[in-house]
Amino acid sequence: MAATLRDRLEVQARAEGFVAMGICAPDAIPRAPERLARWLEAGRHGQMAWMAERTHWRADPAALWPEARSVIMLAESYAPEADPLAILDRPDRAAVSVYAQGKDYHDLVKRRLKRLGRWLIDEARREGEAAGIKVFVDTAPVMEKPLAQAAGLGWQGRHTNLLSRQFGNWVFLGAIFTTLDLPKDAPEVQHCGSCTACLDICPTRAFPAPFQLDARRCISYLTIEHHGPVDPDLRALMGNRIYGCDDCLAVCPWNKFAVAASDIGYAARDPQAPALAELAGLDDAAFRARFAGSPVKRIGRNRFVRNVLYAIGNSGLPALADAARPLLDDPDPVVAEAAGWALRRLAAEV
Repeated sequence: MAATLRDRLEVQARAEGFVAMGICAPDAIPRAPERLARWLEAGRHGQMAWMAERTHWRADPAALWPEARSVIMLAESYAPEADPLAILDRPDRAAVSVYAQGKDYHDLVKRRLKRLGRWLIDEARREGEAAGIKVFVDTAPVMEKPLAQAAGLGWQGRHTNLLSRQFGNWVFLGAIFTTLDLPKDAPEVQHCGSCTACLDICPTRAFPAPFQLDARRCISYLTIEHHGPVDPDLRALMGNRIYGCDDCLAVCPWNKFAVAASDIGYAARDPQAPALAELAGLDDAAFRARFAGSPVKRIGRNRFVRNVLYAIGNSGLPALADAARPLLDDPDPVVAEAAGWALRRLAAEV
C-alpha cells in the first residue's frame, strides 16, 4: 500500500534533520488563552511587552491564520556534546547558553522549514490538492510549546520547556501552518513523575510553582531581555552566566535520550569558552564583528558588557579588576554602574 502524504512528510522531515514531527489542529490548545492571561496579569513577563501584544493570535492559533487546517510541529536537536554546567566552575570564563554558542537557530531552522514546506506543496499538488503554508520559528505570536504537546512531540515539564522520552529537552521548535487537513496526532501527557531536579537547581528560584515560570527572576530573561540594571540581589546569583542559562535543561533525566545535533552550525564557536577579561574590552564594533550571525548579537554591546561585568563581580578573582576598572567611565550609565558594582565586590575579596 502506498504511503500516505502524512507518512511521507514525516520521512522527509527526518531527512531534513528534524528529530520528530507531529500534527495538531489549530484549535488544539483551548486552555492557552486563560493561562496566558493569568501569566500576563501577574506581570511575570517582565519587560517583554511584546508578550502582551497580539494576545488574540498568540493564545489562539486558529485566529492567527483562519484558513489553516493543520499545524505541523517539528523539533530540531541542538544537544551539547559536553556538560554545559562544567563552565560554571570556571569563574574567569563566560557561560553562554548552549543554543547561542553557534549560528542563529532562527536562520537554520527556518531554512529547513521552508524546504519542507515547499516539498509539501509539491507533493500535495501531485495528489491534486492546493496547499497553502506559513512557517514560524519563535518570532511570531505562536505558542510553540503547547502546540508541540498537542501534536504529541512531548510535554511541558516542570521547567515549562518541552521534553520528550525520545529526545530529552535540547530542541528548537518550528511550526508549519497549512491549509491541508492532515491526520492529527494524539497529545502527549507529562512524565515528570516526582522529579523536581529542574526546580531545585534554579539559582534565582524563578519557578514560583511547578510548571510556572516568573521570567523576572530567570537568568535567561535577565541577561537577554531585561533592559537597565539588574536587581543587585539577583545579579549576585547569576554567577558567570552572561547570556542565558541552561541549568534547568541540563539536569533533566530525560536527556539520557538526547539526540545529537545534526547541523554543524550549532557547534560552539569557542569550545574553550571566552575569557571575561577579553569580553569586557569589546567596543561596539568589536562586539558586532565577534558575534555576527550569532543570537548574542541582538542584545547589543552595552547589555552584553553589563552581563560580563556582573560575572566579573561574581568571580571572586581580584585580578579581574583590571578588566572592569576602565569601564567606570563608560558612556553607557548601566555599564558604568555595573563596573562600579563589580569592583566593590572584588575589593571585598581582597
